[in-house]
Amino acid sequence: MPLMTTKPMFDLAYDGGFGVGAFNVNNMEITQGIIEACAAEKSPCILQISKGARKYANMRYLKAIIDASVAQYPDLPIAIHLDHGDTVELVNQCIGDGFTSVMIDGSHHPYEENVKLTKQAVDTAHAAGVVVEAELGMLGGIEEDVVGMDAHEYEKNVQKFLTDPEQSRDFVKRTGIDSLAVAIGTSHGAYKFKHEAKLAFDRIEQIMKTCPGTALVMHGSSSVPQEFIDLVNQYGGKMPNARGVPEDQIHMAVSKYGVCKVNIDTDLRLAMTAKIREVFAKDPAEFDPRKYLGPARDAIIAMVRRKLHMLNSAGKTEKVIAHWKKLGSPLPKFYGK
Repeated sequence: MPLMTTKPMFDLAYDGGFGVGAFNVNNMEITQGIIEACAAEKSPCILQISKGARKYANMRYLKAIIDASVAQYPDLPIAIHLDHGDTVELVNQCIGDGFTSVMIDGSHHPYEENVKLTKQAVDTAHAAGVVVEAELGMLGGIEEDVVGMDAHEYEKNVQKFLTDPEQSRDFVKRTGIDSLAVAIGTSHGAYKFKHEAKLAFDRIEQIMKTCPGTALVMHGSSSVPQEFIDLVNQYGGKMPNARGVPEDQIHMAVSKYGVCKVNIDTDLRLAMTAKIREVFAKDPAEFDPRKYLGPARDAIIAMVRRKLHMLNSAGKTEKVIAHWKKLGSPLPKFYGK
């Protein structure tokens, strides 16, 4: 059963020119869409659960859905990850719930407080065999409970909020984290930028030098495909001027730099919403959830398969499983309890 931490994935991704898609899950159809796409493309995947998703869906239901996915595809490498955890208490809850990876996000705190909070989370998680992601720098935009800088203000002064390479060195050394979420010009949500985004690749290079071997993570990395925006707007929505991170820049980040994990949430929501709007517009009498959630799930499958090729992770399943077995097939202590 290759449910695992992100370590076997990131070990290979760092030097292997690929990134692992970290997709946020909120219900059965979204989870099925992600898993079926990853199984079809033979790609490892990270299923992310946010604080908001835990509240919305009830963790018992989400965990049961993920367990069913693992049983359905026993040869698919899957990690269960807490997205943007804000307290050690929440980290502990997630460890008890069987998460294999957690994020503690203290980036909105003063630096020393971020270090202290992150070290506490690392000590707790590592004792349970769970890996930890943390964040330095500031992203723009808003997504769920994550409130960054105003998107327009962020875009105008982006250099001021990017992750500092020397501070990163100190942060990694003092906290012992396994992966670092960096601010390199991405932004949360659908309304990310007024103009086309340009990632700070020079900043990633500097961080790779000050933190050699540390897996880097890109948040706010949905590309907000125009076809989804067009569908939403065509069928009664109102999403003017929504822009995301160009896929060619994400591809460059994972293929030429140390970016091992790319977070994707907004694009899942857009794919699902666009298809549901289309069904309702074309057949206003439709009331069977299967008739609109089914097409929505198919849209997610198609979108995720496209993302996996952008990330170069398609076809990497066997290598990840082999490396996981080489490491001793470790599982967190509390998984399945």
